[in-house]
Amino acid sequence: MSADQSQSNSPRLDRRDVLLSALATGAALTASEKVPAAQPDPRRASPQRYNMKKSINLWAFPYPQRMSLKECLQLAKDAGFDGIELNYDLENDLSPKSGTKEYQAIRKMAADIGIAISGICSFLYWPYSLTSNKATERERGLELAGLMMQAAHDLGTENVLVVPGAVYIPWIKDAEPVAADVCDRRAREAIAKLVPKAEKLGVYLNIENIFFNGYLLSPQDLNVFVDSFHSKHVRVHFDTGNIMLFQFPEDWIALLGKRIKNVHLKEFTKKGTDHSLESFRPLLDGTTNWPAVMEAFAKIGYHDYLTFEYFHPFPHYPEALIYQTSDALDRILGRKM
Repeated sequence: MSADQSQSNSPRLDRRDVLLSALATGAALTASEKVPAAQPDPRRASPQRYNMKKSINLWAFPYPQRMSLKECLQLAKDAGFDGIELNYDLENDLSPKSGTKEYQAIRKMAADIGIAISGICSFLYWPYSLTSNKATERERGLELAGLMMQAAHDLGTENVLVVPGAVYIPWIKDAEPVAADVCDRRAREAIAKLVPKAEKLGVYLNIENIFFNGYLLSPQDLNVFVDSFHSKHVRVHFDTGNIMLFQFPEDWIALLGKRIKNVHLKEFTKKGTDHSLESFRPLLDGTTNWPAVMEAFAKIGYHDYLTFEYFHPFPHYPEALIYQTSDALDRILGRKM
């Protein structure tokens, strides 16, 4: 065979073949190399992942003025929340106007959307305080607390936030102070009356710590109060922001321990001088030591809901607050890197 014949029988490599061969070789080399895993960056989010659930209170939404309950549930789901905490009042979806039928419909609506109801909260403990000097207000408070427990049962949640009483309520005009010993006695009597129904319905009376009401001002006081009922259905709803004025939530968490059944993850700034609801801020816009708080929750084995509570829906583009909060919680929980 001549040289010319040999050359004519050899496969020809054009530019396209050369390029494809080079690309294949490069891809093989890349595949054989170990790509380093992305490393957590503490400037962006917690380097530790926490196994807790994200929730948000309905007060952060423009409900009912600009959004229906269904719209709020859907928005919370779309923003990435696991649950939503609903509020009981005198006029709206959760109120004395509703009953088991209405609550079961809300329960189904939430299930269809794919979001849990993490608990029930209410502002009614203030105008109808369980320790008021007016017997009619105390009686109405007990009645409303009973309705909230039934609503929680019908909605499929076991968490009912309870404010057991107040020495003073500074945000109610002309509120009459209650003597400290009288407040304590009335609070214990009230909760004792509610315990049997809570046990029957399978719901928990979660006592919230509130610094501004002058009652149960230390974790030791709260522990003694909760333990005095000798019932697993009396627990603690711990609010990280409510004690930030003079104390620190990470210290309370360690002392309250397993009594904590539900949580308000509320931001607070110690830099302000207006010691009112205006001191509460969007998450991460305050002075809370979130790494220390989360470490404290992890040490007591808490794995349930962390509910953002805020009282000021954004006047413009209110969805922004919901998405910002979800993002902040992801960073606090270590879900982002």
